[in-house]
Amino acid sequence: MADMEQLKIPECVAVILDGNGRWAKKRGLPRSMGHAEGCKTLEQTVYDAADLGIKVLIAYGFSTENWKREDSEVGALLTLFKIYGKKLMRVAMEKNVRVRVIGERSRFPSDLIRIFEDIEEATKDNTAMTFVTALNYGGRDEITRVVRKIAEEVRDGNADAKDITEQMISDHLDTAGLPDPDLLIRTSGELRLSNYLLWQLAYTEIYVTDTLWPDFNKAELVKAIEAYSRRDRRFGGRKDQEAGT
Repeated sequence: MADMEQLKIPECVAVILDGNGRWAKKRGLPRSMGHAEGCKTLEQTVYDAADLGIKVLIAYGFSTENWKREDSEVGALLTLFKIYGKKLMRVAMEKNVRVRVIGERSRFPSDLIRIFEDIEEATKDNTAMTFVTALNYGGRDEITRVVRKIAEEVRDGNADAKDITEQMISDHLDTAGLPDPDLLIRTSGELRLSNYLLWQLAYTEIYVTDTLWPDFNKAELVKAIEAYSRRDRRFGGRKDQEAGT
């Protein structure tokens, strides 16, 4: 493993957890088994991220588009969220991790919503790391909800259209109060954002690995951080400008 003292640990890491279905198919297993294994990997990744000093981990668990999948697969996923939601509570308390759930949660069953609320309440004072899980989340949906909210504020006289800024929009996002991701990791080799954190990823460094999500581990996470450490982040500027030349 790399010399951790030589690495730049990103403050905020976002992850697109891709490849559960393919992992299961390669082994002749039902897709639900791949999702179950993926949940175990996510649980371990929360441990690993906290140990490495990452302050915020944002995982894409279920998109607004995932409802289009077969009812049996969606049902299995919802069941897993209940099972691993309770396990997540244990991990979070053990590692002093705060948990936040982002996305439009009203579509979920009431008992699952209560699990989300219980985890958030129980971990709200934890300080070592913040773990954010995006469920029924879509970047376009999030931005649409923000536009609607700000429009209502302007209509009601609580805001003025001329005062709308990037910061104001950021303050209305599901991720309000959190830093934008420094690093995005996507597993399974796919080269797309999949409607994930479209506003927040404006200047994020992207790392793609062919590793399927259930096979992702601490060594793979360190590889991603190694790649990130070699990047020269300029946020739209030039290196010679930063050097004053």
